[in-house]
Amino acid sequence: MTRSDPRVKLARLEQGCSLAEALALYDTLAPVDAEAMVGAWRGAGIPTGGPFDGLLENLGWHGKRFESTESVHPLVFAGAGGLLVSVDPGRVTLGLAARHGQRFTGRATAIAFRMLLPLLATRRPRARLRPVAYRGLTSAAMVYDQLPIIDAFRAVDDDTVVGAMDLRGLPEPYLFTLRRERPASAL
Repeated sequence: MTRSDPRVKLARLEQGCSLAEALALYDTLAPVDAEAMVGAWRGAGIPTGGPFDGLLENLGWHGKRFESTESVHPLVFAGAGGLLVSVDPGRVTLGLAARHGQRFTGRATAIAFRMLLPLLATRRPRARLRPVAYRGLTSAAMVYDQLPIIDAFRAVDDDTVVGAMDLRGLPEPYLFTLRRERPASAL
């Protein structure tokens, strides 16, 4: 791997960077085909100083699950005993988190969220994949069913993507990574 390799650049940015640095990498990445997103993905935020920094991780965010282009679970969290739980985004106040995210990164919030997890859970998909033009490139994007959110994806490699969450009312995107999870039988 060379210094110009996007995996090397991403590893450095994941330690913390400015939004401008993260977007500079994002804008160089290749588009993703929607079918290539099918599967389970482990998520992590890219810390850029925005309101979502550390918030989802504090709440136990695991990632996303794409059963097909029509059946997507946009918010998957680790519940009791490590059991993965799909959360209905319509039941989560993302707008409040966008305005006051850092106030929700403490231990008390994490405990309260885990207690509420059964009430937030859903078995139904809450998003779909579509090709969307974002920042000058058409690529796979996850369109939430109930909320004004689009997550636009770009490929780092076949098993790693960077997502940009575009939430109406949030002046800048929230950037995160998704890394493909392999079934236990494939290990």
